Amino acid sequence: MQTHPGTTGVTSAFAALERSVRAALETYANVHRGSGHHSVATTRLFEQARDIVLEHMGLDDGRHVVVFGSPRSIDTLTAQLSPARYRVASSGDIGLPLGVRALAVERDALPAGAPSITGGGTARLVGRGWVMWAPAPGRFEAGTPAIINVIAYARALQLAQQFGAGAFTDTPSDTLTPAQILRHDALEGCSGRDLLHALRQTLIGGGGRVPTQAGERTFINLDNGASTPTFEPVWTAACQAWRQPTDARHAIVEAVAPIVSDVVGAPTAAYDVIFTANTTEAINLVAESVNRQAAPGVEPVVVNTLLEHNSNELPWRRVGEASPLRLGMDAGGFVDAAELETLLRTYNERAEHGAKRITLVAVTGASNVLGVCNDLAAIGQLAHRYGARLLVDGAQLVAHRRVAVDASGIDYLAFSAHKAYAPFGTGVLVARKGLLTFSTAEMDAIRASGDENVVGITALGKALVLLQRIGFDVIRDEEQALTARALRGMAQIPGVEIYGIADPASPAFAHKGGVIAFNLKDRIAHTIGRELAARGGIGVRSGCHCAHLTVKRLARVPPWAEQFQRVILTVLSRIELPGVARVSLGLENTDDDIDTLIAVLDDIARQPKGGRSKRAARQRMDGYAEAAAQRVFC
Repeated sequence: MQTHPGTTGVTSAFAALERSVRAALETYANVHRGSGHHSVATTRLFEQARDIVLEHMGLDDGRHVVVFGSPRSIDTLTAQLSPARYRVASSGDIGLPLGVRALAVERDALPAGAPSITGGGTARLVGRGWVMWAPAPGRFEAGTPAIINVIAYARALQLAQQFGAGAFTDTPSDTLTPAQILRHDALEGCSGRDLLHALRQTLIGGGGRVPTQAGERTFINLDNGASTPTFEPVWTAACQAWRQPTDARHAIVEAVAPIVSDVVGAPTAAYDVIFTANTTEAINLVAESVNRQAAPGVEPVVVNTLLEHNSNELPWRRVGEASPLRLGMDAGGFVDAAELETLLRTYNERAEHGAKRITLVAVTGASNVLGVCNDLAAIGQLAHRYGARLLVDGAQLVAHRRVAVDASGIDYLAFSAHKAYAPFGTGVLVARKGLLTFSTAEMDAIRASGDENVVGITALGKALVLLQRIGFDVIRDEEQALTARALRGMAQIPGVEIYGIADPASPAFAHKGGVIAFNLKDRIAHTIGRELAARGGIGVRSGCHCAHLTVKRLARVPPWAEQFQRVILTVLSRIELPGVARVSLGLENTDDDIDTLIAVLDDIARQPKGGRSKRAARQRMDGYAEAAAQRVFC
């Protein structure tokens, strides 16, 4: 018999949950491949959530593995499994609108080969014509999962044991209107730079101290390209959302869709807004739709670029019978519009390749490695002139630059909330009306899956309102000033090689966002990342950044070496392959952050290789992560 906690118990359960989730936000960063203290701590929490789910289900962690996903992604996976070999639990089962599904499955029951949904995190290594897929569970967690929501769900399972099974099924607050949640906050009298400066003071986790070899230092997050932290007004909105009665939550989702449309310049009369798990799931939806659209006698072809994140590269390998055509890039990272036009004319106007027709051009809005923003309006104009459509991966764009979907001729735009200061899951697909080929029932299921994460959608809506009030011109100018400061300082450090646009005085710099990819002579990228964390408390990211083709192009890896890497990774699964280190800026960053980066990087460059204890640094990091876990899963 289930126990009911009563009003006091419900209030206490929500209060305890919010204390734990806030603690997780104070050390939040993306998982697994970040080198900073926050990434290590969040990875610990995320993986501990798997153990909590298995314990809740009474299953053996040696025999079972937990895969986290959206309702749609887990349904897609379970359709390939024997019902006797898995169990599924949902955040909705305990009354929380987090959109989390937890699949506990026998390890040897998972399907081999390519996963149904491909993209970021599903692959270990990617070549032009081959993929080495990641082991489970990562192979089945395409894109960035709703990390904070997963942690919240796991903590709620623990709290339900304390407060009763119905602890979160009743909501402890009065109903608020969507406008009250999304439009009103303690900073609503501020706008422009005043709001930006005021918002920085509300950064959750801002000023947090981390252990380094020089003692405790204030943590500096320079890994915003992977995931962004959040601010008090967004966190408040998230808390308000999960405390709303069930019948009030749908109104919030409906209110966020026009906010998205307004921010990205996609009129509601011409475009649909569909909430998904993340950018990766959104792009996979388009790939699935495109595969159904081929006219009789036409073989569809997709044009891609060498700049793409795996999430906008791997899904297109399933469209048609050929790999995507890939546009090259110049030294700055820009694609050649003339090359694109030549391809479009050759395939679509002259029909020089038989029945093959370019039906889609799929490009990044801003590179997650080089930060460059290509001319989307020019690309869109070319695509439409020759009868193709344009998809833009806006994951690195929407929070940093003004987007004009309709004016640029963009047919599909995909992006994620966790890169826009709303790290509670949720992706968005903005699609021109009538282009998606799903049936009414399929479309209803797709929408229901995304809409289930009311907390994530609310947080995204609130974050977009704040970004709009700051102004994208202000955001661009602030980030460019910081990027220029970093480039000038890094240019003075011996042994530093900067990839892409390195001169702030270059005319091309106007089209570069706050992302800097670099390396240091005689050190691999992962070592640079670890050293920045160990010495300066600075979080960056290193490796291939789920953009393997881009990084191999920058590193000038020849085909034979690419194949050799594949063999080495097969034999030595834990080996660290060459890559690049990456600094990526966000709203919270300041001149002082950049100056600290330069000073610490200069110290690393002048320090003899191998001159510090890796073991001591690892112990400090592990201790920090363990303390963070205890604050959340106490």
